[in-house]
Amino acid sequence: MRLKKLSSPMTVCKVSTMEDAIADGQFLFIGRTDRELSVVCETAHVPSSTVERDDGWLGFRIEGQLDFSLIGVLARISKVLADASIGIFVVSTFDTDYVLVKAINFERAMSALVDAGYEFVD
Repeated sequence: MRLKKLSSPMTVCKVSTMEDAIADGQFLFIGRTDRELSVVCETAHVPSSTVERDDGWLGFRIEGQLDFSLIGVLARISKVLADASIGIFVVSTFDTDYVLVKAINFERAMSALVDAGYEFVD
């Protein structure tokens, strides 16, 4: 399976309102539940009205469009990283999944995935 490294450092943050959630940049993920409103975005574009934030994430996406019938794609990646004692933060879109790890663990995560047969592409 092919993976592509994201080009920018990412931040996971919490905001108060949907208007606060809008951020510039190439990546913006908004998740709203009955308990919170979360944003994942490029660190350079964190909304100014952020209530809480956790910086220092780097990530990659699973290349190609993943069919909804596929089973275990993310489970296999998360197992490789769990076996390497690397925590993850995952965001899923209609087409694919994005996996974030703390920047301090990113090179180790890439090595573990390559050793497990994954390929990083440009």
